[in-house]
Amino acid sequence: MIYPIVAYGDPVLKQRAKEIDKNDTSLNLAQLVEDMFETMYAAHGVGLAAPQIGLSLRLFVVDAEPMDEKNLLGFKKVFVNPTIIEETGEKWAFQEGCLSIPNIREDVSRQAKLRIHYFDADWNEYEETYDGMAARVIQHEYDHIEGTLFLDHLSAFKKRLLKNKLLDISRGQVDIDYKMRFPLLGKR
Repeated sequence: MIYPIVAYGDPVLKQRAKEIDKNDTSLNLAQLVEDMFETMYAAHGVGLAAPQIGLSLRLFVVDAEPMDEKNLLGFKKVFVNPTIIEETGEKWAFQEGCLSIPNIREDVSRQAKLRIHYFDADWNEYEETYDGMAARVIQHEYDHIEGTLFLDHLSAFKKRLLKNKLLDISRGQVDIDYKMRFPLLGKR
């Protein structure tokens, strides 16, 4: 099932997501993960966090292989209840975008390396280290479950410059080729 992507301005994108209870029988985690990958692919993304489909859950999926970088081949993962243990290395800037904020890309500085603890969809536990673009993709999606958007890393001046574009996105006045849910559609 392809979910609509929640657009900028929806409160779920600014909330810290809730941990998933392993014993919660009301949640079909395997189906949700499958649906999230399907939704991400339909929107041509390389990562998708549960808040982006309106669910305040500490879950995100990534498949960065389409970025066509050698070290990202086969980089397809599910992160359940992740915790970034540490971020190290020199910060480096890269132009990021977001499915919830279409048609806006800005330079964001992030640390080069991270160590993360998480579970996969089968509740296998991991602690792994990532660097470079893999670390960046994880940091971007991890921000989503913390209620942070890539815009929050920009200067106040840059945010002011984007204000009208962001308002247009919230109202659904944006050209996209995937399903979205807009918080201010039809509201004045």
